[in-house]
Amino acid sequence: MTKLTYIANDGTQFDVEAENGSTVMENAIRNAVPGIEAECGGACACATCHVYVDEAWTSEVGEPEAMEEDMLDFAYDVRPNSRLSCQIKVRDALDGLVVRVPERQG
Repeated sequence: MTKLTYIANDGTQFDVEAENGSTVMENAIRNAVPGIEAECGGACACATCHVYVDEAWTSEVGEPEAMEEDMLDFAYDVRPNSRLSCQIKVRDALDGLVVRVPERQG
């Protein structure tokens, strides 16, 4: 299992044990992390699972692909470390990953 940490907009921290192969979004939904709406269910067709990847993890998580970049245009307060959590696959190398949930979703 891979440990993920979500920090809600109000500062509440959610530590989650996630299965490799799942997504950061799926684990947020399973664990009722507030602010992750995931209206499209992970199809990269909306921007309601937007997160900020902690700066220490941006290189390991990697850059968004073209379709995700297009969807991020609809997200609220996009930053250089913005990602859609449905597009981040959990793997061993992400053990300890920290993501922050924005004030609101797009």
